[in-house]
Amino acid sequence: MNEIAVQSEDLTSVLPSAKVFEGKALKAQLARSTRREKTKAFLLVLPLLVFIGSMFVFPLADMMLRSVNNGPVAELMPDLAAQLFDWDQSTLPDEPAFAALAKDIQIAHKNRTLGKIATRLNFELSGIRSLLTKSARRLTRVEAVEGTWKETLIHVDKRWGDIETWGAIKRVLPGTTAAFYLSALDLAYDAKGNITHKPADRSIYVDNFVKTFAISLGVTISCFILGFPVAYLLSTLPTAKANLLMICVLLPFWTSLLVRTTSWIALLQTHGIVNDLLVWLGVLDEGNRLDMMYNMFGTVVAMTHILLPFMILPLFSVMKSIDASFMRAATSLGASPFTAFVRVYLPQTKPGIAAGSLLVFILAIGYYITPALVGGRTGQMISNFIAYHMQQSLNWGLAAALAGILLVIVLMLYWLFNRIIGIDKLKLG
Repeated sequence: MNEIAVQSEDLTSVLPSAKVFEGKALKAQLARSTRREKTKAFLLVLPLLVFIGSMFVFPLADMMLRSVNNGPVAELMPDLAAQLFDWDQSTLPDEPAFAALAKDIQIAHKNRTLGKIATRLNFELSGIRSLLTKSARRLTRVEAVEGTWKETLIHVDKRWGDIETWGAIKRVLPGTTAAFYLSALDLAYDAKGNITHKPADRSIYVDNFVKTFAISLGVTISCFILGFPVAYLLSTLPTAKANLLMICVLLPFWTSLLVRTTSWIALLQTHGIVNDLLVWLGVLDEGNRLDMMYNMFGTVVAMTHILLPFMILPLFSVMKSIDASFMRAATSLGASPFTAFVRVYLPQTKPGIAAGSLLVFILAIGYYITPALVGGRTGQMISNFIAYHMQQSLNWGLAAALAGILLVIVLMLYWLFNRIIGIDKLKLG
């Protein structure tokens, strides 16, 4: 009996350590299984991460770097950069700076890099490209004696005796610059390096930013006014009729954006279908046709038509989930149909209203094709200026600065929207 008692005591002392070992083994096995599942999940989303990084994050970062990059002038004109480093911009530079300028122009012309220098400087001061090319041609035929480069260059072109020309060169020598962002805000550096406002005839970007947000807000309000009744009708109709009406809502997605936009040109232009119909009905005289195209009105109308489904679909998804018994309960308790709608039904649609409004507004801010085709002079948006500098003027720095400012403003509006309404309350489906 004593031996059996001793063996039972030994077995009891071993059991806790066995349980601890089994628990540790189970935890290790669970950790390995979790790591395997996380690795599988990561490998599944890796193609998406690579796509987002290569097609969105990297191009965006590259454009933001271009918005502060000052270009290759300092590298292509090293002697002049060294001479102008300590120049105070109060008077013309000394003779060594003129000599360095002549030397660098000659070398750049020989190496065929003068075009890069002229392109960057021309963004800073209009007309400096012709000044550089003219000077390069003349310097190949001129031999100046040491100490007379200042007189020689001023004789080639009087603009070399202007402090503003030299100030423009000095501003493009640092590696980074705020000039593009200043230009995007209708500001500029003067000859002495101070920040000043651009003349009124050249101040276009701030007004266009305001116009862009005004058009986007107008399109959002128009889409809400037109889309709310349609979404309500979709949510209350029988399934068969609702599906038919939903096809009509989605039909624009199956039509080219270019076709939809040009159709509005045919409808709204001065001798278009709408004006012809109003003249035929006697509502308008032949000489008093409405000007509905190539202005802000045409832009708002065409964009409202294109973006309307993006308002209807979030509203419909929310309205479909609202129980109809709430309205019946409110009317049974004495509320009028209008009061029941305002006090009971409408508050429940706020997630759909918020989602649709945010979606339409953000899409409208970056619209390009529709304003380009129907906007004319007064209906252009900031995206059209970004495209112009990207494709025609090739001033990618200014285009990147305009896009960067637009991105910051949109993020600020998104943050404000989240603080006031709450992004967690959005409901897209």
